Amino acid sequence: MKAIHARKLIKAIEPTYTEMFSGKVYTVGKGAVSVRNHSGKAEHTVIGVHGFLENHCYFTQSYQDPTTELILLTCSNYHIPVSGPALEPASWEVPIKYLEGTIEYDACILIQALANLPSTQKVRIHGHSRGGAVIVEAMRQRPELFEKADIVLEAPVLPQGQLHALVTSLLEPVSHGMWPWLVRLINSTPSNAYGQTFFGKMNPRKKQLLAKIFTATKDHITIVRNIENIMAWMEKTPVDVYQNMRHGTFLIPKVDRILDRKAMLASAESSPNSVRIIETDAPSHFITLDDVNWVPSLDQLPRASLATA
Repeated sequence: MKAIHARKLIKAIEPTYTEMFSGKVYTVGKGAVSVRNHSGKAEHTVIGVHGFLENHCYFTQSYQDPTTELILLTCSNYHIPVSGPALEPASWEVPIKYLEGTIEYDACILIQALANLPSTQKVRIHGHSRGGAVIVEAMRQRPELFEKADIVLEAPVLPQGQLHALVTSLLEPVSHGMWPWLVRLINSTPSNAYGQTFFGKMNPRKKQLLAKIFTATKDHITIVRNIENIMAWMEKTPVDVYQNMRHGTFLIPKVDRILDRKAMLASAESSPNSVRIIETDAPSHFITLDDVNWVPSLDQLPRASLATA
């Protein structure tokens, strides 16, 4: 029976979402890093780290200025959501020792991107949901790289955080072998049947990005591993990791039915006084998709002095 479950979990999931992309896409281990072309001289660099079952297109409409150099991570074993450029191996890639599909592995992709790609001295790293945990973990692994970076953690998975009780109650009865069946069921169900509960009020961009979220990964085992690792990472990671965060913003939604808002806020309040906590009016976990105006201005970014990998 276990062998049957394992075969189901490693069965490939076909991609369902891509957008046209102009730029370079580098493969790094089991993930990728995309660098968007910009028409003006770059004044700022933004690195985006997507969340669980999302893709890097989450950030593209939030950072459209022609002087913004946009660098986008694709986490390990996720489909790269681009059509256009050919993939090329990163010449600066170094082996990653962690298990793919984990926050720790994807933090290493972020570290390599941050150490090698920004062409400006004003760097922001913006993570949504699980992407927030990837940033915090990368700060734990290589704190010196992040000393002068501006960090934006949007509805983030955080040390000592928790899933929302509704999500926990749905996950508890799901065994490993049920995931392929459950994913097929969800993908055959119109998203409006469950979207309002978890995603909040929909708008065209949210509908685009969230309609087929369970096809974001290359296989089912990545979904299972992501979930188990998120829960384990939150439990084992202490809040003192925030000592490595010098500049930045926590964006907390008014309503969140993915993560426990109260636990998220309590964790954020353990950060240094120099870091802002903004309790937004956003009605869902997807703050900047609800309203792009919640994205902090790039005008006041500190100048970074980046170390090498």
